[in-house]
Amino acid sequence: MNAAIFDLDGTLVDSYDAHYLAWREVSASHAVEISVDDYYRHFGRRNEDLLRECWLRAGKGSLSDAQVHALDHEKEAAYRAQVATQFPVMTGASELVRSLRDAGWRLAVGSSGPPLNVQLALDGLGLADCFEVLVTGSDVKRSKPDPECFLLAAERLGVAPKHCVVLEDAPAGIAAAKSAGMACAAITSKGHSPERQAHADLVVDRLDAWTPAVLAELIRAVAARSVS
Repeated sequence: MNAAIFDLDGTLVDSYDAHYLAWREVSASHAVEISVDDYYRHFGRRNEDLLRECWLRAGKGSLSDAQVHALDHEKEAAYRAQVATQFPVMTGASELVRSLRDAGWRLAVGSSGPPLNVQLALDGLGLADCFEVLVTGSDVKRSKPDPECFLLAAERLGVAPKHCVVLEDAPAGIAAAKSAGMACAAITSKGHSPERQAHADLVVDRLDAWTPAVLAELIRAVAARSVS
């Protein structure tokens, strides 16, 4: 039995611009600058590291856990407002997920985002009925590139890591997948170049390049390499 574990931001949801606009809105309201480079380096990871780094650099001192929580909540609410009226679906996302489900694959989400964002994404994609397991940022203690997110998704699915493929776009997520002992297929979405995704087992520039047959062969090839 094969399983596919999907990242959301940049993989199924074209959310790069909306997240950056939300960061700019919230940081400006606190007289803190978050540059494109700051955002680029942290995209696909949990918000805490970016908040602590930028607030400290701005001379605001070290943030308490309560302050981090409040700022995180503020930023994610701003993001949801950005996408509420025009949800940015990646072309081919629904077709890919449904083709895997129809082929008998086990499906999970492995996202660093908060539960409300994940549910908003699945509702916007019209795919809430396709995923058996949802792992969000609130389910894990360690963010990507730590493999906890993907290992927890595989455990909840009841599928061994060697039978899983992770679909990602961010270098941190690719590293997490490889650390989890899983095959990893990457899509070159906005903000990520093929060079930054070189550690993935397969890199494509469009979702329709992934099919159940292509991903099943990728799992087989990666598993064979690991025992050779």
